[in-house]
Amino acid sequence: MSIPCTTTFEFQGYRIQEYKGLVRGIVVRAPTIAQGIMGGLKKMVGGRIGAYQTMCEDVRREALEQLLGHASELGANGVVGLRYESSDLGDGATEVLCYGTAVLIVAE
Repeated sequence: MSIPCTTTFEFQGYRIQEYKGLVRGIVVRAPTIAQGIMGGLKKMVGGRIGAYQTMCEDVRREALEQLLGHASELGANGVVGLRYESSDLGDGATEVLCYGTAVLIVAE
């Protein structure tokens, strides 16, 4: 989906014509058994845990895709104030929330 996003509250060269509202994407994920085993072993010896890093990137991408779908449903063509948050839900599950404000932007 090609809706531009920014962590700022404006797009250079564009003006916000209309605020469509809050949009979000939420994904809850737990590592697979293989990721858990590899991550556990890596914790013992130290270093970067590639399996967890891959899982986190996948979850962030999925949450962003949900947010973009939500923005599109509202008729937006941009998202400002984009943020990510995550929290541990216990038992190895993690929630990733991606949120921002859907807007209609026009060239200046």
